[in-house]
Formats: sequence, C-alpha cells, structure tokens
Amino acid sequence: MNNMEEEKKEEDEPSCRNRRDFDDNQRKHKDGYLGVTDEEIGEKDPQIKGIQTGDQKKKQKKKKKGKVGEKGEKRDEENSVKLKKRKHGNVMKGDDSSANEEEKRICYNSDSDRDSHSDSSTSDERPKGAAKMGLVKEEANGKKYEESELTDSHEAQNKLGRNASDIGSALTNRENQSSGTATSQEATAKENFYSEKKFEDLTICEALKKGLKELNFVTLTEIQAKCIPHFLSGKDILGAAKTGSGKTLAFLVPSINILYNIKFLPKNGTGVLIISPTRELCLQIYQVCKDLCKYIPQTNGIIIGGMSRNEEKKKFIHGINILIATPGRLLDHMQNTKEFIYKNLICLIIDEADRLLQIGFEEEINLIVKRLPKKRQTALFSATQTTKVESLIRLSLHKPIFIEVTTKIATVERLQQGYAIVDEDKRFLLLFTFLKRNASKKIMVFFNNCMSVQFYNDLLNYIDIPTFCIHGKKKQNKRLKSFSEFSSAESAILLCTNVAARGLDIPNVNYIIQYDPPDDSKEYIHRVGRTCRGNDSSGSAIIFLMKHELKFLNYLKFYNIPINQFAYDSSKLINIQSHIQSIVTKNFHLHKMAREAFKSYLNGYITYALKDVFDVNNLDLLLTSKNFGLDVPPKVDLNLKLNVKKRKFK
Repeated sequence: MNNMEEEKKEEDEPSCRNRRDFDDNQRKHKDGYLGVTDEEIGEKDPQIKGIQTGDQKKKQKKKKKGKVGEKGEKRDEENSVKLKKRKHGNVMKGDDSSANEEEKRICYNSDSDRDSHSDSSTSDERPKGAAKMGLVKEEANGKKYEESELTDSHEAQNKLGRNASDIGSALTNRENQSSGTATSQEATAKENFYSEKKFEDLTICEALKKGLKELNFVTLTEIQAKCIPHFLSGKDILGAAKTGSGKTLAFLVPSINILYNIKFLPKNGTGVLIISPTRELCLQIYQVCKDLCKYIPQTNGIIIGGMSRNEEKKKFIHGINILIATPGRLLDHMQNTKEFIYKNLICLIIDEADRLLQIGFEEEINLIVKRLPKKRQTALFSATQTTKVESLIRLSLHKPIFIEVTTKIATVERLQQGYAIVDEDKRFLLLFTFLKRNASKKIMVFFNNCMSVQFYNDLLNYIDIPTFCIHGKKKQNKRLKSFSEFSSAESAILLCTNVAARGLDIPNVNYIIQYDPPDDSKEYIHRVGRTCRGNDSSGSAIIFLMKHELKFLNYLKFYNIPINQFAYDSSKLINIQSHIQSIVTKNFHLHKMAREAFKSYLNGYITYALKDVFDVNNLDLLLTSKNFGLDVPPKVDLNLKLNVKKRKFK
C-alpha cells in the first residue's frame, strides 16, 4: 500500500524531472557548490574535504567543458565513467585526513544468534495484541531489553560483545565467531534450497538441456523440482515460494519444452504468455528466456511500456511464440493490434500476482484473462494469498495443484540483518557516511516515493557520489540504462522505490539499505531479497528506524525474521549538515526538489498501514526537513483525508 499508487501503470508515466534550464542560476553562483574556497571549507570542517568546492570545480570545468547545473540525464550518462574510477579507489578526493581515518567506517555491531520461523501466507500483517505491544524487543537468547537499552552508545556495543570499528569488520567477526557451525549451516541451506534432481534427468528436449548446461544450471531448486513435472503433465499450477527461489526457470523450462514438442511455429502466433508487474522484471525474464532458447526454433519477444508501439506491432507480424509483457501494454495490443494472434495460446503464466494486484492492475488482468482462450494451461505465482489473489485464482485456474516451498525462516540464512536507531535529523548524515565509507561495495537504497529517490539522486551526484536511480516516473530508456549499468557494475549505488523490490536478480549486491521503512513485514522480506540471490552468495540488510518506529520490530518478530541491532558511534558521522543546507538553498533545482520530496515523504508517511508504528504526529517536521537540506520546512496540510486524495496523483 505504501506509495504503490505511484508505481501503477508505470508504462505510460512521464518523467518526474520536468526541469528547467539552470544557466541563469549557474551565472549567479559561479563559485561552485558552496561558493567558498577549499581552505575555508577545511577550516570549517576537515571531515568534508571530499566534497568538491568552487576552486576544484573551476579546474574541472576547463577540462570537461561541462556545467555543474546541467540536467540529471547527463549525470546518469557520466556515472559509468565515475564507476570505473571507483574500482581503482579514486572516488572522492581527501576522504579523510589520514590513512587510519580513511579505514574507519561507521561502527556497527550485531547479535549472533537467529530465531527460526515459518513464513505465513496470511494477508493480515498485524500480530495478535499488536496494539498493546510496547518498545520491548526479545533477544535471540530469550532476554528482554527496554527502549532505553536500544541506543547507539558504546554501552550497547559492549552488551552486544563487539569491538569492530566498522560494519564490515563487525559482520566478519560474526562469521569468524560462528565458524564452528558454518559447515552445518551451509549444508542446511543447500538442503533447503536445492533438491536432489538434476536438469539432465528431466524429460525435456535435448536442445533445452544444452541451453541449460551452457548457463550452468545443473541442479533443480525445490520449487523447480515440484513445479516442472506437474507443468509438463498439463496441470494448472498455483505456486508460492520466497523470493530468490528459482521461480523463473520453474515456468520457463516446461513452457518452452511444450512449444518445442508440438512444433509451434511463428505463424501460429503466441503460444506462451508471461505477465509480470514491472518492466525490469519483464526484461530479466526475457533475457533468461532468450538464453534458454538459443538452440530452440521458437521465437520470443517482450512488450512493455516506454517502447515504440509501432516497433512492437512489427514483431507481431513475424509472430512471437513466447511473449513477456506488462499488463497495460499487453491489453493495449490485444484491443488495438490485429496482428497479435493469441487464439492458439497454450500456456498463461502470471508472475508476482499479488504485486500485480497491489499496484492496481486488477481490472487489466481480469480483462486480459477473459479475452484468452479458456482451453489453456495456467500457472500463477504469488508470494502471498490475499482476497484479490483468490478471486484471480478462481477466474484463471482450473483445479490447480498448489505447490508451496516452506523454510524455517522467511529470509535466507546467509543474510545478515540489522536495524540502526537514528535521530530524526541524522538520517541523511548516516546514509551519506555509510555510502562514502563503503564506496567499493554494491548497494541498493530503498525509499518510499519517487520524489525522494530523484532528489537524493540529484543531490548525491551533485556532491560527487555517483548513483543510479530507478522509480516509476523515470523514462523507460533511462530506467533500462540505470538497471543495466548497475547490474553489471562491481561497485555502485542504486536508489530506488519498491519498483525494484520484487523479483529482480541483480548479482553481487552487498548491502540493502532501507532508508524509509517498508509498509509491512512482507515488503521488508521482498526488499532484502535483492541480496543473497541464489545459494552461494551473501549480503547484509540494514533498516533505519527512528525511536518512535521501533515497534516495527515486533511485526518482524511476528514473522520470526531474525534482526539484530547495529549500534554505531554517532560522533563518527560526517557532519556536512550546514554545507548541504547551503547547497540546497543556493541551487534552485535542488531547493525545489527538496521541498517536493519533503511533501511526498509526509504524504507517504500518513498512508502507512501500521498506524501504531508510523504516526505522522510523532514526527518533528523541523528536524525531518534537515534530511532534505531545508532550513525551514515548507507548509504541508497534514489532514489525512486530503493527503490520501493527493497521493493518488503521485
């Protein structure tokens, strides 16, 4: 629910940048970012020497012949160049005053043990008696501690038994201390993830086996081992499995094999239709399908919002046997493109059904299903079972076989999960410090609205921390470029909304930062699922929580999600608050974006479902505005009804 309306029908949404030319603004501020010299900045705060100043920027202007205030699109194109510099350690000049300080990072610590649990499929997020829950969190060893103990002090660090100087060291120490059980845990993880079956033993065509072998797919995961045989036998499938479990191959392998065996030709039109909620997820499925079909004669294609309709129509003329699509564009072609032949459809696959319905595609999906031939095979995958999903099941499936892969915990065992308690006005400082200290890592940062993503993307790029961004209002070609470059990079930063929270298989993500908390525990699980993809990877997830938001931990506990406190020394945060406010005040574009992002943040906060946790009345608007670089918060009408109505247009 949390700002999901802004992702709905994202195929046709315009860019949110709507920028004006800032040449006039730049002439007013020829001195660069802060309008002061390097020496003055060093005297004010030696910790921020990494930020470029006017003197540095003038030298760069002569070399690059560029403009600091140029539109954000140019910055996106330059990100790949900056990322190459990162790999050689040349991210920001003067990172700290000495080599020792340069090695220092935010001091995080974590508990060691984890609880086990079974993932619940109920749509009711609220645990029994949740309204009566206080700020009492239960540790893994059964002890309890009060809110006063959940602090970022050295006492908390001692209590957690950690002496590491940074989060990387803390997590490394934790791994070393648990080395005695590492082998057994790894064996358990593999047992839960993989089955004993191999692809070469399946009754599928040799051409498909050859493609699987070249892609290094050898052993089936549990969901694949349970789904593929039933799908090959012609049964309808209702599948439920946690993120990263291998669902894509579970429906691609049997559907491709079915078309191959019956010698389905391009002139027959579309034989397999795969519907997915987001463009990025469609592209990911399409790429896997394309690789699998290397030795298969059947054609495949993709239709998503943001692409040329005329080009897509040309593809239909030649025939697309396996079609991957988002609902909005698919329905458009079904209604208006006579070359689109789907009367011979054999398999319909609906991926992430709960997400499709959650972001408002219920009407489109129902119309699509009603247009398709009734004599077909259908597979529907959904992480949760809601009332709307159940209605779709009744509409689209016929005597389905329910397949569920359950594990002891909703998140993978190798994922290190923690929360950091942050003061209201220190959230951006913590994020900035973390990103700067972990420049060699691959990081995803989640926000709850498009405007916040765009603002922080522009701000961080402005102060020379290169980032990519993905959100529902960004133009399709730029989204594809950002997604592709971030996926292929060894180290990079991606700022995103929940549009990137489901299904995307991005390799080697080290950290998931939830700058804005998710709306519920299920969304939390999907976000952290962007790391530890597959069975051999590892990663860490950190959620920023203010003190009045700590009740959210109770909801995670209700789902038995093992999460521990990452305490940090607030004195080690890089204090650039005054300089960020100076930048935002002087730059017209950033100031405008900051105000809009602040308003969107409050509107989103009002619409949180967990009112006992996320109460907008608990926010100090003046302190909150500091995170956006604002001296004074803009006026915002906090009337709930009015804001709910406004939020529909975001």
